Amino acid sequence: MNGAESLLRTLVANGIDVCFMNPGTSEMQFVAALDRVPQMRGVLCLHETVCAGAADGYARMTGRPAATLLHLGPGLANGLSNFHNARKARSPVVNIVGEHSTAHLRYDAPLTADVAAFAHPVSGWVRTLDQAENIGAAAVEAVREARRPPGQVASLIIPADHSWSEAGEPASAAADEPRARPAEANLRAVAAVVASGERAAFFLGGSAASRAGIEAAARTGLPVFLNRYSGRVPRGRDWAFARRVAYFPEPAEAMLQGLQHLILVEAEAPVSFFGYPGRPSTLAPSLCRLHVLASHHEDGVAALESLGGKSVLPAPAPSTAMPPDGALTPESLGAVLAALLPADAIISDEMISSGEPVNSALAGAAFHDLLPVTGGSIGQGLPVAVGAALACPQRKVVALEADGSAMYSLQALWTMAREKLDVVTVIFANRRYRILEVEMKRTGAGPIGPKADQMIDLSRPVVDWVSLARGLGVEAARATTVAEFATLLTRALATKGPRLIEAQL
Repeated sequence: MNGAESLLRTLVANGIDVCFMNPGTSEMQFVAALDRVPQMRGVLCLHETVCAGAADGYARMTGRPAATLLHLGPGLANGLSNFHNARKARSPVVNIVGEHSTAHLRYDAPLTADVAAFAHPVSGWVRTLDQAENIGAAAVEAVREARRPPGQVASLIIPADHSWSEAGEPASAAADEPRARPAEANLRAVAAVVASGERAAFFLGGSAASRAGIEAAARTGLPVFLNRYSGRVPRGRDWAFARRVAYFPEPAEAMLQGLQHLILVEAEAPVSFFGYPGRPSTLAPSLCRLHVLASHHEDGVAALESLGGKSVLPAPAPSTAMPPDGALTPESLGAVLAALLPADAIISDEMISSGEPVNSALAGAAFHDLLPVTGGSIGQGLPVAVGAALACPQRKVVALEADGSAMYSLQALWTMAREKLDVVTVIFANRRYRILEVEMKRTGAGPIGPKADQMIDLSRPVVDWVSLARGLGVEAARATTVAEFATLLTRALATKGPRLIEAQL
């Protein structure tokens, strides 16, 4: 069999049966091989950033990689933004990038680029295939590297002639590398802090920011804080006691105020998203001592469970009540979402400026998994929802999306329609880059003049999300009041398939 078929069969043998793709001429052998390898599901995306973000969302929900198939250096460059977010989420992704045939590279054709140079900043592992007969072994290595704890993007670059040349049989499955156990000295030191009676708290990220990790941390009796940029965290009434550290530094510092010890579990010490004039970048009190229980590649859940403790978890938060009718605000939108959200939903959160009030309300919602912004590069919300819906077709996915950032990857709506994905998208249409308005004031840039306002305003012309969604195959409607939004959301949650609601703020 040729290299393309050998690659696909090797990926399938390693448990990778979904490939998000935007192929070109150099990848046509892989496209043709899909009909010979029916176990591989090819999912077409209309922009490479959707491929990258969808693979990220898929990995966050399954814990295992999907593949991406991209076209040469420019195609990879289009996906770098969401590969950056996947890297920050520590999501395992096997990223296949086509390259010109080896004989053609010397001619510097228009699409020739340094593909490896594009791949390195967002990948933990990069390899360019040297010959067709090594394609199976290279694919196994890519899978192994993507799965290496805590997870990373592994990029395999394949010249076109290696995909059409004879390559032999596919390679067998790779063995997973287990998470390492933290050092005993770290376990003893943290156990002493827990028993000391001094003001201490846990700060959880990665796999430790999971139900098992949060439960184990809470049983020690210490407060539990979560890295707000972890790829996936459990939220809702039963998990409200585990607080995500706030976005802006002032409320974040207030949350951590008075702590003498902060115990880091698969997380770095918390820092502010940006640096601001006259403010420190770190958020923990200056005299607070930091203790590493488990690093990113270590087993934070097992380390927390070894600490023991009581069996009773903190009491659930009260349910969020449905708000009265009136104009839509982030607060009222959050209350409606919290009141109506079905149990076991998945939320892809890219609300940006509306995120804090909405997520505060969702603390009173039924259990849900939250997939937040991780790397800060906007345009991840809709693609991550695509990946989550493909990973968990039995669960309702709700994409909460700011109107400005949604424009970066609106092509994801087409894939939702094509694949009939069960995703409800809510567009928070304030018709401004509202977060930039806030940040302009915080950075001391001065008042917003008429020219500066033109760089923030999105109302000239108004983006019509209902028309955009319908044009991409997704049923859509607009809500301007609480009652209208509640009606539309109730209908969308009760209906299978993609729906979009433009919530006009």
